[in-house]
Amino acid sequence: MACQRSPVEPAFQYSSNASSRTGLTALADGVLLGNEAGAVVRLDREGRPVWTARLGREVAAAPALAGDSVIVGTVAGELACLSLLDGKERWRLGGEPPVLTPPVVDDAERTVFLVAPDGAVHALAVDSGQARWKRPAPRAPAMAQPAQAPGAAPVKSLEPQVSVAPALRAAPVVLGDVVVVPLESGLWALDVESGEPRWSRPVTDVVGLDSERDTVFVATRPGQVLALSVKDGGTRWEQRFADGLTGPPARALGALWVGAGPSSLVGLSTAEGREVARVALPSPLVGRVQVGLEDLLLVPTSGREGQLVALRAPGWTPAFTVRADTPLRTRPVVRGARVFVLGLDGRVLAWRLRVPPAP
Repeated sequence: MACQRSPVEPAFQYSSNASSRTGLTALADGVLLGNEAGAVVRLDREGRPVWTARLGREVAAAPALAGDSVIVGTVAGELACLSLLDGKERWRLGGEPPVLTPPVVDDAERTVFLVAPDGAVHALAVDSGQARWKRPAPRAPAMAQPAQAPGAAPVKSLEPQVSVAPALRAAPVVLGDVVVVPLESGLWALDVESGEPRWSRPVTDVVGLDSERDTVFVATRPGQVLALSVKDGGTRWEQRFADGLTGPPARALGALWVGAGPSSLVGLSTAEGREVARVALPSPLVGRVQVGLEDLLLVPTSGREGQLVALRAPGWTPAFTVRADTPLRTRPVVRGARVFVLGLDGRVLAWRLRVPPAP
């Protein structure tokens, strides 16, 4: 009898020497990550550091790509533009709000959008860091904060502070000429060029967004999933989960996947919102799923063992599970037959995948 080969083979481990919450930014030939020591590291697909830039304070949100530039910020309010080629600094801004939400870049790769902890939205030129526009946090009249007495301590933001998620706040998404931003006052669509509001919805406690053509998908921690029209914010469908949601939505293999409480993976039809799959997980999904080797759904789980569960389409039966021995709270990156994950301890782990034979 021939010896059966394992479907997973370790490729490498790389330690950034500090814990990390950023997740991995995918590159054509590797990944980027930041860590709590303020380092930004580019790795090639073999796990070799291409360059390391040191910003001095924690990088908590995923770096963003804009052509051959990397936009990255720190919790101390510094924002830098680095060369993707060699990590050299092109410009740096100080005195900005803490970067606790991943920056996002428009389709033309000319403008980067940042959301401050107070909900203000900033649009900056990628090539110079110059402000294109800044808008204070929009406030929905029905959800406005009560007035404070003179000398009273400022009211803290009520936006979700998710200790188990890599980014402390849900990232905006850019769809054509609008940027959709989840804020304390609701969900807002702002004009990319001017920052003027296009529409808003009273949807709060957002755990994540995803998009497809002219639709934005919104998931909230209390358990609401919405498909909204990008044009006017109108509801296309809605789904609710009694046990709440643990992770953001992600489109993959023809469905919209969310982590549902307490420890389930649920697939929804993107067109109608009906449930098409439900799989029990060993621990909650708090990141996003990813596709590997065409028909595998790779699911990172947040328990201490850091299990990466591979499910086979279309029946979503388990294909294999690998353990990272550190919680996996961010989306894997797949390059060909190689999958990269970032552990909470700051290690990047990679495996080579082989498609196991179907039963």
